[in-house]
Amino acid sequence: MGSAARRISAREIAALTNGRLVGAPDVTVSGVAPLDRAGPNDLSFLAAKRYLQYFQRSSAAIVLCKPDLVPEGGAPGPACRVVVRDPHVALLSVIPVLYPEPAWQPGIHRTAVIGAGVVWQEPVAIGPYAVLGRGVRLGQNVRIGAAAVLGDGVELGDDVQLLPHVVCYSGTIVGSRVILHAGVRLGADGFGYVPGKNGETPRKIPQVGRCIIGDDVEIGANTTIDRGSVDDTVVGPGTKIDNLVQIGHNCRIGARCLIAGQAGIAGSTHVEDDVFLAGQAGLADHVTIGRGARVTVQGGVIGDIEPGATVSGYPARTHREFLRAQGALYRLAHIVDDLEALVQRTDEPQR
Repeated sequence: MGSAARRISAREIAALTNGRLVGAPDVTVSGVAPLDRAGPNDLSFLAAKRYLQYFQRSSAAIVLCKPDLVPEGGAPGPACRVVVRDPHVALLSVIPVLYPEPAWQPGIHRTAVIGAGVVWQEPVAIGPYAVLGRGVRLGQNVRIGAAAVLGDGVELGDDVQLLPHVVCYSGTIVGSRVILHAGVRLGADGFGYVPGKNGETPRKIPQVGRCIIGDDVEIGANTTIDRGSVDDTVVGPGTKIDNLVQIGHNCRIGARCLIAGQAGIAGSTHVEDDVFLAGQAGLADHVTIGRGARVTVQGGVIGDIEPGATVSGYPARTHREFLRAQGALYRLAHIVDDLEALVQRTDEPQR
């Protein structure tokens, strides 16, 4: 992490997290680090039993601990602890104090290109070499990074932050409190072609839909979301999308979904609310992922998934079924070894 702006005491951390302080209240920290790398100026956290060995050897000044993990009184490990129900949640209250967001200055950089009819609500910040097309509309507290490009008619809500080199094609609408990281591409044409016959070149299907991003969405670096073909591509409020994700045209992504890196979602797929897609999950076109379902790492979905299900493998099936199939496959390898040995013995010449 970057340099912290201030030091805070164990007493302050306990107050921020509604935790119970064990140890000296005046111990201070200036940063956050994992248990195995934390030094005498760092706050760390213990959230799972498997990390207890690192806690016992840690040099951290203060540790956020779950109440059932560390016995009090003479136990090895840092003496100053703040006992909280969930250390990860507690960190959400402490990190912004240790690492406050840098202040931003409103204004329009002299190299920015502003098209006709652009309107905004002060304050806004538009960075170097940013390009805003005709009729762009910006809400209040919008920050547009260097070399970002907004096509004609793009709309951004309040408190939106675009990091450098973000591109929003014409027809993109972004809600409020959205963060678009560097290299995000919203509203590009989807992959739609009519195959050619008798050696003809495939003909492009015009893409005329919009790309609509809901409130409180965060989209990671170099992720691409296509516009709709004749419908809209929609990402619901509160959804968080990792780096290097591809979402095809006409997709409907629900609210509060978590989509991890390198996931790929083919066109016209419907992902309902509260779905989790792990890294490199792949979804075929025109399928529906039910509310609260989970697709594990590299899961390949070629059919609809029931609400609440956890699926694995390719083709994706229930996680329990996948594990049983894998277990059977590994047992089959030993059976094949035994069968080959038996065949070899029967092939030997009789004496």
